[in-house]
Formats: sequence, C-alpha cells, structure tokens
Amino acid sequence: MGKAKSVLVLTGRVINKAVSFIVFSVLDLVDFLLCFVYKLVDFFIEDECKPCYCCSGKEAITSSGKVLLVSERDESKIVCLCSSKLQLEEISDTLYTRPSLVSEVSNFTVSELKRFREYRTFNVQSCEKIKNGTVRSTFKVNSTIVEMLQGKFGRQQLHPIPRWSDCNCKICTSWTSSGKETLFVRAEGPKDKAREDVLFIHGFISTSAFWTETLFPNFSIATKSTYRLFAIDLLGFGRSPKPTDSLYTLREHLDMIERSVLQPNKVKSLHIVAHSLGCILALALAVKHPGYVKSLTLIAPPYYPVPKGEQGTQYVMRRVAPRCVWPPIAFGASIACWYEHISRTICLLICKNHRLWEFLTKLVTRNRIRTFLLEGFFLHTHNAAWHTLHNIFCGTVSKLDAYMDVVREHLKCDVAVFHGQDDELIPVECSYNLQAKIPRARVKVIEKKDHITIVVGRRKSFARELEEIWRKSSD
Repeated sequence: MGKAKSVLVLTGRVINKAVSFIVFSVLDLVDFLLCFVYKLVDFFIEDECKPCYCCSGKEAITSSGKVLLVSERDESKIVCLCSSKLQLEEISDTLYTRPSLVSEVSNFTVSELKRFREYRTFNVQSCEKIKNGTVRSTFKVNSTIVEMLQGKFGRQQLHPIPRWSDCNCKICTSWTSSGKETLFVRAEGPKDKAREDVLFIHGFISTSAFWTETLFPNFSIATKSTYRLFAIDLLGFGRSPKPTDSLYTLREHLDMIERSVLQPNKVKSLHIVAHSLGCILALALAVKHPGYVKSLTLIAPPYYPVPKGEQGTQYVMRRVAPRCVWPPIAFGASIACWYEHISRTICLLICKNHRLWEFLTKLVTRNRIRTFLLEGFFLHTHNAAWHTLHNIFCGTVSKLDAYMDVVREHLKCDVAVFHGQDDELIPVECSYNLQAKIPRARVKVIEKKDHITIVVGRRKSFARELEEIWRKSSD
C-alpha cells in the first residue's frame, strides 16, 4: 500500500508539472499580448500609455533632478527629492524581473539587436574620433520606472482617478471626495479611558471587515470597555485611498498607519494583531516604535529564510507563487504575482463590476451569508494589489531577519504565532522558521484550519485567546 501510494504521489507531481508548464507557457504569451492591448486602449481612452513593468527599467536614470535609481544589486532603491527632504523608496526587482519563456525569447532578441546597434555605433564613433579627434559621450535612458514615479514625486497627477479599468462607485472613490489622505479606520471601545490600544492589520486583498465581522462582535464587554480597537483598511484596499501614482512601498504603508492611527489617537501602548502580509507590516511597525508595543500576535506569517546563493526577492516569489496549477490557491497566487496584465484583466472583470457580483452572490445564496470576504477581495485596484504584493511580500525579504533580530534582542513584547495546519498558501514551516529566529515566540498550529478559516472558522475561541494574550502582556 505504501509503495502504491508513493507511485501515485509521484505520478500526480509529474502530471502537475507537465500541465503547469503548458498552462503557464500559454499565460506567458497571453500576458505579452495583453501588454500591447492595454497600451492601445489606454492611449485612446486616457490619451497616454501608462508605463508597465514588461520592459526592465533597472538601469534607468532620470535627468529631471527629482528621482534617481541608485542601486542595482539585490534591492532597487530610488531617492526622491521632495521639497527640501530626501526620501528613500525601495522597490522589489520582482516588479520587472519575472523570467518566462516569452520574456527569455524576447530578451534574447532584444539583446542581439542591441549588440548589433552597439557594434554599428562603435564603428561610427570610431570614424568620428579619427576624423574630428573627439568623441561625444552619449547614453540611452530607459525610464520605465522613472516615468511611473514622476507623477508621484512631482505631485502631478499623470492619470485620472479612478482609471478607466477601475471601479468608480461611491465606496471605491469615497476617499477622493473626503479630502483626507488617511486610511479608513474602524474603531471601537472607550475614547478617553482606554487602558491600552489594539491595532488589527489585515492580509493581502482583504479589508478591516476581516476583523470587524469576525472578532469584534465576539470580544467581551470587559475587553471593549478596556481597550480601544482599531481595524484599518491598508493603503490601496477597502475604503482607503488608492492613488494611481503610489508604489505602495513599505515606507508608504507605515506612514499611512502612523498618520491614521498612532498620531491622531496619541497611541503609546499597543497590541498588534496581524494576518499574512500584515505580519510584515506589524514587525516593521514594532521595530520602528519599540516602546509602544506590548504584544505581537502574528497569524500565518510569510517568513521564508533565503538559502545561501539565492536572490532573496526571486526566491520568495517562487515560494509564494510556484507557477503550478495545483493546489488552486497556489495557481491564483501565481497569476497575481507573475502576470501584470492578466491580473489587471481580472480586476477589470471582477473588481470594476463588484456590485454585479455581490448582487448575484446574494441572489444565489438568498442573502443567507455575509459576503464580507468577497467585498474585501473586490475593493482594490490592480495598481494597489500589484505593487503591494511585490514591494511588501517579496521586496522586504532582506529586512525581515533584521526586524526579528531587533524583536528578539531589544523588545520585551510577548510574541504569539498562530497557523492553520491545512494552510496551502503559507506553509506551517514559516511559523516555525520565525520561532527559530525569536525563540520566545509561542507557535500554535490549529488542526483542520487553513489560511482564512484560522480566524473566520474559530471566531469565539480566537477572541478569547487574544484577550488572554493582552491580559498577560499587561500584567
């Protein structure tokens, strides 16, 4: 029986790899073609083509004096001069470096054309040098990324908000009329007599409803009278701002959390509860404000130690999005992570028409279920999801070890980690990897729960566990 099972498992893996190769080769071609389609449509509707990441802009240097790409190694860093202040933005190379069959063929063709052109240019310059005794120094600027930044750093709006492919309903655009450049925050609890504050940070393609519809109703009266509870919609998601000129970098996300929660509410004592991608922001926030944090509760933290010799960002992208058709959640992650234009098409069909899909869902279920998870998936733009996925999930890989070293050595906060045993998106080993970096972290693996049901499927019990964590951390 054991041998037969091993043969079946091996056969399944071979079939999965074979089918995956075919499917993703087709998707490579489709995304390549969609690139031209969107450039054409953008030009006719918006009078200009929005730059995309199909062409590498890694060696781009702008002559505007406002933006400079200053690093080309494992991390790409962009220095911005804003007013009299220098700011450092970090972008992940996975934004524009995603090896595929089509890209390898096209890159080979382009490189051969460049070699031919450089050969001709060299011959012409050599002749001019011999003839005039001087050579004019020139270089070509590939400004894909720089073009995308110019509107942001120059405070110029290059593209309309919302874009033609984004939803323009009142919910999705409410932030444009409010005049407030802050996140949407759902707060509960006493305003003046709260003993401590709790910040809830959701994961990728989700909203504050992930917490407010599950945990908030299940907290005890004592908890609600003792703690101020803050659940936020991250930048680019839910009812929060979704600027088209944002790169959704780590600094931008942290700045918005500080401006929306910490500063206006004068937070000085804080418990943080975070899920999935939100765990990265939670660790970064704890390191930035070490004196504030009383406890860290991390649910399915995406921590992948990078083997020696591997490029961190690319390694994490392959782990999160392995380009395979099974399991389905891995297939969805691969589509979201590898294909810029296919992802935009999905947002165009689903997110832009979310009111229709919500109506159909309620019609089919006869309004018997709450659709807050679907609403969380619908209320975002491709620009926000694409940049957040790459710049936070992949781009912070080099920082996570340093963050955990600080938490281990310099922070005294309680660290609790929860993970679903059946989580197919973020494997359980990620939590154990984190525990290896922070030995005092307590890891609890929940049987028969996955990436979502670890919270949604155990609302009351998890609310009690959080209350106990906060109580012990405050003693």
